[in-house]
Amino acid sequence: MPIDLYPAIDLRGGRVVRLLRGDYLQQTVYDVEPLDIARRFSDVGCQWLHVVDLDGAKDGRPVNLGIIENLIARSGMQVQVGGGIRTEEVLEYLLAVGAARIILGTRAVHDFEWFEKIVNDVRFRGRISLGLDARDGVAATHGWTSSNTKSMTVAQIASMVSDWPLAAINYTDITRDGTLAGPNVQATAELASLVPNIPVIHSGGVATIADIELLMHLPIAGIIVGRAIYEATLNVADAVKLLAAPAPPGH
Repeated sequence: MPIDLYPAIDLRGGRVVRLLRGDYLQQTVYDVEPLDIARRFSDVGCQWLHVVDLDGAKDGRPVNLGIIENLIARSGMQVQVGGGIRTEEVLEYLLAVGAARIILGTRAVHDFEWFEKIVNDVRFRGRISLGLDARDGVAATHGWTSSNTKSMTVAQIASMVSDWPLAAINYTDITRDGTLAGPNVQATAELASLVPNIPVIHSGGVATIADIELLMHLPIAGIIVGRAIYEATLNVADAVKLLAAPAPPGH
């Protein structure tokens, strides 16, 4: 299975930012223009762009739509979009303006009946990804500001969706996200084993090319990288080149 690199652009207040472990109070703002940095990703061979509207994730409605539309139209990459997308109308709109894939997280986890209907709807079939964000194995929602003992575990959710026509599952270990502490390889491997027919995209903790090499051995479809790019601990061109190389034995 080929593995794509998904450089991340997280938007808050129109700026490119990263949060530490999903904490809105621990934010780093990067002095880059979203479209400029996206084009640099495209220039070194990235095929996909991962865009999250952090304001939208917290507020429950898309906030940075103008920037997102610009990235879709002008970045030169396929764009998957998440953050605050909780209605059919927004889904239809984003697909109409050219989004390749839509990530549903909060409403998906809280309203599985609605989510199943959306995933199987002919308008959205094969275009919806589940944003499965977990803290200690428990799903978190509302821009990662909500998780409790009543929430479902990753394994429970995986068992429910394993035969659904999802485009992918974007899996994030929140405790690693934005930390540059290395990926949770075991958790991602366990999820991939539970959903062998759904592409899994890893997110969280990737800091160096060595982390990419670790993840290459898993049966996954993509690796999302954010802070490591902006703080120059990972070279995007090197990562793309590595992932384009022949798969290691046993992959």
